[in-house]
Amino acid sequence: PPRQLTRKKNLLLAFDAFDTLFYAKPPMEVQYSNAALRHGIDSNTPTQDPLAPLVESFTDAFKQEKHKSPNYGKATGLGAEKWWANVTKNTFQPFLKPRQKVPQALVSELYTTFASSKGYTLFPDVLPFFKILRDKATHSSSNPSSPWPWDRTIVCSISNTDDRVPLVLQSLGLKVGPRRVGSASSPSDPGLSSDNDIEFVVLSYDAGFRKPDRRIFDAATHLL
Repeated sequence: PPRQLTRKKNLLLAFDAFDTLFYAKPPMEVQYSNAALRHGIDSNTPTQDPLAPLVESFTDAFKQEKHKSPNYGKATGLGAEKWWANVTKNTFQPFLKPRQKVPQALVSELYTTFASSKGYTLFPDVLPFFKILRDKATHSSSNPSSPWPWDRTIVCSISNTDDRVPLVLQSLGLKVGPRRVGSASSPSDPGLSSDNDIEFVVLSYDAGFRKPDRRIFDAATHLL
């Protein structure tokens, strides 16, 4: 009998976000230092590596806040914005002059900076790569004999971070679908779209689990 055609499988392709799709430019410690200077706080030191004390202070503040309120404040109801406000204030505390306080304007500036293209830039191969994926996936769906080995190609991002990642990706020019872990779909949900670069984003902030915990990947397959 004639050989029956085998139905192609679907592909769910998951990317990390930070330092995979985008990165801080200039480096995060430089942006923190420059922002602080604009608000009257000098965190540089006259050493071989003037930013080393700032990096050390940020690392300590981050670990302290992570211990007090896990998952960027989600676990205790604090929320990501207030969580990062505490990290920022504690980071700059060692560099304050007597009776000086960390300005709220500095706290707000850094939070919004790292929610958009102000703080990050895409790696140069990201947009061309996503275009190749879309072209191959579109050609495959309209041409059963296409050499592309997958029927449908779905791209998502899985990241151990707070809820700003979708904003960053969109600000950098990527088309991102609206679905999130924990958000109910509505009757107007358009479903999967071949126009999106990234169909959905799975965040440890929403899922409550961090990679490599299997449950964050299960959350991605559930959204799919």
